[in-house]
Amino acid sequence: MTTDTGSTVRRSVVVNTTTEEAFTFFTPDIGRWWDPGKHLLDEPIAEMVFEPFVGGNIIDRCAGGAESCWATILAYDPPSHLAFSWDINLAWQIETDRSKVSEVHVTFTDQGGGRTLVDLEHRNLERIGAGWESMRDAVASPNGWSLDGYAEALAAAAT
Repeated sequence: MTTDTGSTVRRSVVVNTTTEEAFTFFTPDIGRWWDPGKHLLDEPIAEMVFEPFVGGNIIDRCAGGAESCWATILAYDPPSHLAFSWDINLAWQIETDRSKVSEVHVTFTDQGGGRTLVDLEHRNLERIGAGWESMRDAVASPNGWSLDGYAEALAAAAT
């Protein structure tokens, strides 16, 4: 499901697994489902690191040693909720001014029968500053936030 309003972009998907497994696959296993073409570094990514604690980071690492720390963990409540900052500006570079970063919140809700509803909400995009609408439009586009790749990778990992 897709819902976009104002400065918030929402995505939802139901996956055929427990909330614990869905949460783990989204967090420490982020590199198994994240689109390899969606990174800020110019080199291929060797690994994505998700530091599972408030104050931790999401880090892209290249084989050559380059790193990009593009998010800070704001909430980490397994297996139901996580939030991280989106430290990326309109030029698709790291934003160091904390007042200009948006947030991504993800909730995992048990639907019964081994199914989990995953809701992603990218909010506070207006914090980016003048022209923030272009970031909203980018993350809301078919090439932006999609949980389809996450759901497909999770299903493939289960088989």
